[in-house]
Amino acid sequence: MTVIKRGGGPRGLAATMPKVTKPLFRARGFYEARVVTDWPDIVGAPLCDHCCPERLGRDGALHVRVSGGWALELKHLEPLVIERIAGYFGYRAVTRLTLMQGPLPPRPKRRIRRIRPLDDDGERALAECLAATDDPALRASLERLGRAILGGSEMVDAAEGVSVPAKNGA
Repeated sequence: MTVIKRGGGPRGLAATMPKVTKPLFRARGFYEARVVTDWPDIVGAPLCDHCCPERLGRDGALHVRVSGGWALELKHLEPLVIERIAGYFGYRAVTRLTLMQGPLPPRPKRRIRRIRPLDDDGERALAECLAATDDPALRASLERLGRAILGGSEMVDAAEGVSVPAKNGA
């Protein structure tokens, strides 16, 4: 019996996703899939909240769905957006924007991790641990680390400031 070996063992999902998504993005007109996946990094958070790329035509026209009155604003910012895309990719991937007004797909809420403040016992324990440290820079770093470990953290919705307990105390 012949045993056929495949691949090099398990791989991370992020390493295999480009192979899976490339045909799907290409069918939607995205020859450069990173226009979609990195859109918030390309245009910035304020603009990203009001528009999203739909498809990239062969002629270099990027079709963008825009919410409400932001179409006029994006039309004025078109040269800046095209330059940002060119700067991001290192070449002129987009030559013009074609705007379509309509509702945007829902985006997941951004969440940030916030460290909980220490109680009096935690403050005393941290101070005792750091008492022998003379270097001020090292002491400050160890104090931040100690606060993060002893205090734990919680997930906070970035927009509303509503806190949600983090899973597994992380």
